[in-house]
Order: sequence, then C-alpha cells, then structure tokens
Amino acid sequence: MKNRLFEAIILAIGMAVMGWCIKSGIDNFSNKDRKVTVKGLAEREVKADKVTWSISTNEMGNDLPTLYESINVKTGKIKAFLKQNGIAEEEVTVNPPTVNDLESNQWSENRRNFRYIINTTLTVSTKKVDMVNKAIFRQAELLKQGVAIDGSNPQYEYVSFQQMKPEMMAEAIKNAQKTADQFAKASQSELGPIQTAGQGQFEIDDRDVNTPYIKKLRVVTTVTYSLGD
Repeated sequence: MKNRLFEAIILAIGMAVMGWCIKSGIDNFSNKDRKVTVKGLAEREVKADKVTWSISTNEMGNDLPTLYESINVKTGKIKAFLKQNGIAEEEVTVNPPTVNDLESNQWSENRRNFRYIINTTLTVSTKKVDMVNKAIFRQAELLKQGVAIDGSNPQYEYVSFQQMKPEMMAEAIKNAQKTADQFAKASQSELGPIQTAGQGQFEIDDRDVNTPYIKKLRVVTTVTYSLGD
C-alpha cells in the first residue's frame, strides 16, 4: 500500500513537472514569434560640393579659317570671364571645335547664307559651387563682348555623403527604436533586442527645381525587434 502511494506521488510530481515544461515550451515558442518591424527615417539638407557646367558657343559662315579664328577668340573671352569669377584654368576643359557642313549631306536643302557651323564647348568642373553660381548670374557680361553662349543647366552633386552615412544611419535606427518603443507600450510588451536590420537606401535629390545646388539627403532603414512580456 505504501509502495503504491509513493508511486502515485512520484507520478503526480512527474506529470506536474512535465506540464510545466510543456507550458514553458509553448510560451517560449510563442514569444519567438512575437516581433515588430518598424522603419526609421533620417533627413538632411546640404549644399552641393561639386558642380559641372558646360558652356557652348558657335560661329556660322563660309570660310573655315576665319571661323576657327573667331571661335578661338570667343573661347578666350569665355576663359577670361571664368578666371575673373574665380575659376582656375585647371578647372576648365576646352573641347576641340566641331564642324557641321550643311552641304555635306546630299539630302539636305541648305537655303541659308552660310555653309558651316563650328561649335566648341568649355566644361567647368569644380568644388567652387558659389563662384560658379555667381558666374552664371553674370554671364550676360559675355553678351556685351559679342559672345552668345548656350549654357546648359549646371549639374550639382554632393560627393561627401559617404562621410554622413554613419551619423544618418545611427539617427534612422534611433528613430526606428522610438517607434518600436511606442508600439511595445501600446501592446503592453517589453521591447527586446534587434533581430534583423537593413542598412537602408540613401537618396540624394534636389530640394526643389529652383535651388538644385541644395540637396536633400534621405535614408530609411527597416529594423525588426523581438517583443517580450
């Protein structure tokens, strides 16, 4: 009788322990699936630190030697104008002139008073963004010297964004954690460690169409946190 009682007690204890282990396992399994995925945003507005500006001019006529001389004079005036506005000679590239012979195409009907169009392009590539902007506003001075230019829209870049990546990533993750904290409190949970995190895609855009030299940097990162009771 005593043996049966002892065996019953042992069996009861075993079943209780087994039940606790099963419950603990179920809880742990459930907690593994409890997580929250949030996004964090970081933005900056910065001034462009590099500009590329292409300046084209042309001459039209019938005598090539005369046209070459005229285009070289115009090129010299443009280079002098750039130098007066703080652009160094090594920051300016002069492309060889190109010639368009309107009579070389047998299908062309040239009814103009000239045969040739000769064109040349100067390209400014510099980090002196402010100086280039001033030169762009002053380019009408070239008209007074008889130089008509076809200035394409300058291309502005922010090449130093690599240096801002760590700081912006840290801010984006911090903002993601704030959102996750709010979610955890609302769901009466405890925010756990990070399970996964994406580096995020950096975007660099013009702030607006009127100020392309002001760039807007943006990064969005996705972070997954575990949740506990």
